[in-house]
Amino acid sequence: MSVHKEIKRITTRTLQEFKAEGTKISMLTAYDFSMARIIDSAGIDVILVGDSASNVMAGHETTLPITLEQMIYHASSVVRAVERALVVVDLPFGYYQGNSRLALESSIRIMKEAGAHAVKLEGGSEIRESIERILTAGIPVMGHLGLTPQSIYKFGTYTVRAKENTEAEKLVEDAVLLEKTGCFALVLEKIPAQLAERVAKKVSIPVIGIGAGGGVDGQVLVSHDMLGITKEFKPRFLRRYLNMYEEVQNAVKQYVDDVKSRNFPNNEEQY
Repeated sequence: MSVHKEIKRITTRTLQEFKAEGTKISMLTAYDFSMARIIDSAGIDVILVGDSASNVMAGHETTLPITLEQMIYHASSVVRAVERALVVVDLPFGYYQGNSRLALESSIRIMKEAGAHAVKLEGGSEIRESIERILTAGIPVMGHLGLTPQSIYKFGTYTVRAKENTEAEKLVEDAVLLEKTGCFALVLEKIPAQLAERVAKKVSIPVIGIGAGGGVDGQVLVSHDMLGITKEFKPRFLRRYLNMYEEVQNAVKQYVDDVKSRNFPNNEEQY
C-alpha cells in the first residue's frame, strides 16, 4: 500500500487513523542507532525500545534487571536514528508499579532525556493510577495486556495467557479500562486469537498483537528474533525473515580464515 510512503512522521493520531481505515500497523523493537536507522528507513510504523533489551542486548534471563538509566541510554540511541517511526519506550520493572509519582518521574525522564514519543506499561486496573498520573503530563501511554513478561515470577511460565474464562473476561475489562483511562494503543501478548480479535473490535484504540493472531490492528515482534540473530527462541508466533546468526557467523569465520591465511588484506586493500 502506497499510503505509508506519504506520511512524513507517524504520530499517535496516525495510528488511530490507520485503525479507522483498516490499515495494519507494523511495529518492531530496536535498541541501538544502527539497527534503528535500518528499521526506520524500511518504513516501520512504530519502533518499540523494549525492556527485552535486558534479554537480547544484556543476556539476562528475564526483563526484570534492566534499569531506567539503561532504558534511557537505549532509547536515546534509537531516537537519534529515527525520522519517521513513532518511538515507544518500555517503563522498566519497578519504576511504576504501586507508585504513581515514580511512574510520572520515570516517564518524564524518558521523554526529556531520550526524546521518546510515548511510554509503554504492563498491566490493567492495578496500574490505573500510574497511567492517569503520566497522562497529566501530556505523555502518551501504550498499554500491554496478556502475557506481561515483567510478571514472569507471578505466572511462573511464559505460556499463553487468558485461556480460562475468568482471566479472559478480566483482560477484556482491563482493555476497556485502559482505553477509558486514556491509553492511545494496546499491545496484547500471547493470548488466543479469538479473544484478541474480540478486544480489537470492542475498543476504538489500535490493538497490536504478538502471538495474538491476525484479527488485531497490527503486529509487533522482537527484531532480534525476526531477523534470526537469536536462535534458541522458537515460539509458534515467530516468523524468521532471516537467519542472521549463521550469516554473521559464516562471515566472521571467513574473515578469521582470510587473516590467518594472509589473504586479507590484499594489495588493493592497503595504502
